[in-house]
Amino acid sequence: MYTTTTHSIMVTVEPTYLDDQSRPHRNRYVWAYHVTIENRGVETVQLMGRYWKITDSLGRTHEVRGEGVIGEQPIIRPGECYQYSSGTPLSTPSGIMVGCYYMETRDGQPLEIEIPAFSLDSPEERPQVH
Repeated sequence: MYTTTTHSIMVTVEPTYLDDQSRPHRNRYVWAYHVTIENRGVETVQLMGRYWKITDSLGRTHEVRGEGVIGEQPIIRPGECYQYSSGTPLSTPSGIMVGCYYMETRDGQPLEIEIPAFSLDSPEERPQVH
């Protein structure tokens, strides 16, 4: 698991290699990742958008920007958590993801919340340092 805290918002990511969806002989490697966002602050926040930078082991990058996550823009009150799962494919057996969430407080103050960098390594390959 990978964890970081920004502005009292703790983000934890747990990646999982999906062997049943991967096809190494076709250069297709797939991971799921489960995210927990915990509001440890005193203000209610709303997740408005996201940014991901996905880099494969050859250094090729793909950037993803969008509203909310999995079609939602959740409101997270103090002491509450929001969880979701998503996934990503790569054409190499390893890579790394990093990003941020764009949130707002109830009074419209913008917050940029870090998503910790996390490694994507298939079990068929020797783990690499990214």
